[in-house]
Amino acid sequence: MHTTAQDSGGRTPAQVSAALRQDVAAMIGTDPGTIGQDANLVHLGLGSLEMMRLVNRWRREGVKVSFRELAAEPTLGAWQRHLDAVAAAGPEGDRA
Repeated sequence: MHTTAQDSGGRTPAQVSAALRQDVAAMIGTDPGTIGQDANLVHLGLGSLEMMRLVNRWRREGVKVSFRELAAEPTLGAWQRHLDAVAAAGPEGDRA
């Protein structure tokens, strides 16, 4: 995502959302503009292995995402809500 929960405060929600969309699109090999906010990412070709790769990358960048949360509702909208909640929780809100 090329952002962290700590530095996302300097980015607008639209910028964070665009980064999320870009990361997912790159993982499934499609144009970011073709992914709807409520599209099921698994149906678009994002498997559990790709999801885990994204989670691991984001965790290395300092974003404390939960694979379980992302897998439970695999849409950009749900993921954005999860990332917003993680950012709001701050560093002590480790949900991994």
